[in-house]
Amino acid sequence: MIEESLQKILKIENGFKEIEAEAAKIGSSLTPLSIFPLAKELLTHDAFQVRSLGLFLLGNMASAKPMAISLIREQARIDLNWRVQEIAAKAFDRYCGDTGYESALPVIEDWLNDSHPNVCRAVTEGLRIWTARPYFNSHPEVAIRLISRHKAHESEYLRKSVGNALRDISKKFPELVNAEILGWDKGNSLITLTMKHAFNRC
Repeated sequence: MIEESLQKILKIENGFKEIEAEAAKIGSSLTPLSIFPLAKELLTHDAFQVRSLGLFLLGNMASAKPMAISLIREQARIDLNWRVQEIAAKAFDRYCGDTGYESALPVIEDWLNDSHPNVCRAVTEGLRIWTARPYFNSHPEVAIRLISRHKAHESEYLRKSVGNALRDISKKFPELVNAEILGWDKGNSLITLTMKHAFNRC
C-alpha cells in the first residue's frame, strides 16, 4: 500500500490535496506505532512529494506524540523546497487545531522564538487566516501581537508572510491592525516592506 501511495504522489507537480488524502488513507490503515518510523523515513526521501507525505503523517499525530512536532520543526529548518515548507506550515496548523489553539499558545510562542526564519514562517503562514481559527477569532489582538514580532526580520520570506497575515486580519479588524502599525518604525526599510505587503502601501 505504501509503495502504491508513493507512486501515486510522485506524479503530482502542483497542489497538496492528493498527498494529504494519501496521508489520511495511510493513517487509517496503520497503527500509530508504525506510522511514526515510516514518516521519519519519508522525510529523508529525495522527492519533495514524499517528504510532504511524511510531514502530513506527522502533523496528523503530532498532538498525541511530541516527537512528531519536533520532527516537523526540524524539517522546516533544513528543507530547501518551498513546497515542503508549505506542508510544514500545514502540519503545524494541524497540530495546533488538534491541540486547541489556546492550549497550543506556548508552542506557538516557542516556534516564533526560533532562530530559523522557516520555523517562524511555519507559524505565521500555517495559521492563516489567523482570525478564522478558534481562539484567535475572538482574540485578534493576540494574533496581531504574535505575528507582528517579526515585522523587521532580516528574512524577506518571513516578512512577506507577516505582512500577508496582517492583511488577512485587517479585512475584518482594520482598526486593530492600524493601531499596531502606528507604533512601527516607519524609517526602517525592513518594516516598510512588511507594511507594503500588509496594506499595499509604504
